[in-house]
Amino acid sequence: MSDWSCFCWSSGTPQFVSYEPEPFSLPSSLPAWPEGGGFAKDIICIGELEVLQITKLQSVWSCSLLREESKGATFYKPVEIPAGFFCLGHYGQANHRPLHGFVLVAREVNSNKPADAQTGAAAEQPPLREPVDYSLVWSSNADWADDGFDGCGFFWLPSPPAGYRAMGFVVTDTPEKPPLGEVRCVRSDLTESLETHEVIFDGLAMAAPPSGSPFRAWTTRPRTRGMWETGLSVGTFFCSSKDPSDMEDLGIACLKNTSKSLAAMPNLDQVNALVKHYGPTVFFHPEEVYLPSSVPWFFKNGAVICRRGGGGGGVPIDSKGSNLPPGGGNDGEYWIDLADDRAEEVKRGNIDSAELYVHVKPAMGGTFTDLALWVFCPFNGPSTVKIGPVSFPMSRIGEHIGDWEHFTLRVSNFSGELWSVYFSQHSGGEWVDAGELEFVGGNRAAVYASKSGHASFPHAGDFLQGSEKLGIGIRNDAARSDFTVDSSVRYEIVAAEYLGGAVAEPCWLQYMREWGPTIVYSSRSELERIISFLPYNLRFSVESIFAKLPVELYGEEGPTGPKEKNMWEGDERS
Repeated sequence: MSDWSCFCWSSGTPQFVSYEPEPFSLPSSLPAWPEGGGFAKDIICIGELEVLQITKLQSVWSCSLLREESKGATFYKPVEIPAGFFCLGHYGQANHRPLHGFVLVAREVNSNKPADAQTGAAAEQPPLREPVDYSLVWSSNADWADDGFDGCGFFWLPSPPAGYRAMGFVVTDTPEKPPLGEVRCVRSDLTESLETHEVIFDGLAMAAPPSGSPFRAWTTRPRTRGMWETGLSVGTFFCSSKDPSDMEDLGIACLKNTSKSLAAMPNLDQVNALVKHYGPTVFFHPEEVYLPSSVPWFFKNGAVICRRGGGGGGVPIDSKGSNLPPGGGNDGEYWIDLADDRAEEVKRGNIDSAELYVHVKPAMGGTFTDLALWVFCPFNGPSTVKIGPVSFPMSRIGEHIGDWEHFTLRVSNFSGELWSVYFSQHSGGEWVDAGELEFVGGNRAAVYASKSGHASFPHAGDFLQGSEKLGIGIRNDAARSDFTVDSSVRYEIVAAEYLGGAVAEPCWLQYMREWGPTIVYSSRSELERIISFLPYNLRFSVESIFAKLPVELYGEEGPTGPKEKNMWEGDERS
């Protein structure tokens, strides 16, 4: 039987394996958040619509691989929808993780609202309307559908009225079309375009329209994301027997927040409560040499600001960074270095002074809050190269003065629930759902910083940057130790633009140049010495993998500060 077989034979009739993930909930109850504004009030106004996050989901259809039950997907509809709210689509997720998802339901803010002069005739149409029909996109077996076979899944795309967009698909376990009142479509000017993101299910090929084509399903998200963007996720999925990259229009959209107030974002008291309740504990490797410090400690203990053509050893930086040149861009005119007589001591950091620096920003059109927590290490240590079973510690490759790393907590503004965490890992990273985190106390997650490079990971382990399949790349070893920083206690909120002037940004945050000198050296010689000992048939693979690794392997260059990163105003990379 094929590895992709999702059914077994019983009396000549195919039957699907039933496997559904268990629901997830955070380890501890949520606290009573400080009062004020629209944060954690369940309902969020996004202009002409109010939306509510429904997490009570009822399974409609599930399909899993016969040999590996967890490799499959389950599709759900929202239940216990309050009166006056309408479903926008159904939810789907892979079975390999606990059930943790949502779909938004919506209602019109004021049905008697007059036409908007700026939107013209479009505003005369109601924000929500029923679809005019449904089209069958896929079924688990079209031949069985005529007989009403129990256990089949049917995936329907709502056909919106002219001037409206569908928000998601509808799943049934019978061949009859869903009622037109099952979902609502949204007026086009209240929507934004979306894109597919993570695969929910891939590879199911069965008799279906078109016959024998593979069925795949993906999560969706707004195509344009960032702290000032207006698109918000409905929580619905996309499915097709085609590759979405070949499709001009996916047939569904996401919602748009047309309100400029961001009324559901937390106030400063609520932000502090969120950090204290969710702030992770950061574990550094037990063999870590280059530990974190606070920025003031770094400045007071040997950091100097250098200027091109200035000569000498640079000017000491005061503890607040007030004598750093503010603004501008990374033009190479200034850089931070270490005084020669303190350099080796400062590189080792001072974990007792370390704190995390919090940037608070809207996400998903103001329906979520992102808490980006930045950790500073005075020095990034040299890398360790792994080739098969053998590891080679480098003497210089990967090292640089000044290391900024971060991870991001994403919190629902409907409830204040921690939804996911982004772990930044050098030139990339990953979002991890709250259901897959490791918690160390209450609702505080564990974050593991890799040895020397300080990339963040959700679990302890040895992670390879390069090719896991070939076992070639740069090692990222992460493990528990007594070297910890509890960000729920040791933190400083350094920026929250949406709050206006409520947060005074520190002087050092306005410094846009490099936090370390640029030193060009021949790192290739270290790599080539290793490669020269390898069998000829392995050398090409090793060289091609290392050629794709970040540029810091080929010279020593200090990083720019947090505000110079693309994700400061944008979304995380993944």
